[in-house]
Amino acid sequence: MKKAYPVILSQGKKFIVVHIPDFGIDTQGKDITDAIEMARDAIGVVGIDMEDDGEVLPEPSDVSKVKSDLEEDIVTLVDVDFGEYRRKNDMKTIKKTLTIPSWLNFEAEKAGVNFSTILTDALKRELKVQSR
Repeated sequence: MKKAYPVILSQGKKFIVVHIPDFGIDTQGKDITDAIEMARDAIGVVGIDMEDDGEVLPEPSDVSKVKSDLEEDIVTLVDVDFGEYRRKNDMKTIKKTLTIPSWLNFEAEKAGVNFSTILTDALKRELKVQSR
């Protein structure tokens, strides 16, 4: 489920401060691009935590109704695909059953091979994905 939430970007002393009114949270970034990415990440983390706790995600406010006290602040939207965010950031492990030749299992166990690590590394290579 993809939603776009309004955010307020304010120039701080060293960073761009981001207020996300619909979630009541703040974050920051070293520049505007980083601040928007940090906002997306903050919304994603809080959103999937809320879903995991059985809470309903807030509906995005109308961006035209979000106001800032400072004229130089930027009010904009940040989109988050919660399903995609969960898939990319869910680091829990799952159990898989696999079949290998008995002789290979014997040799691997004798060598102290960690099957999970080997399979994870091989899948990353095969799928051309990077570690997180």
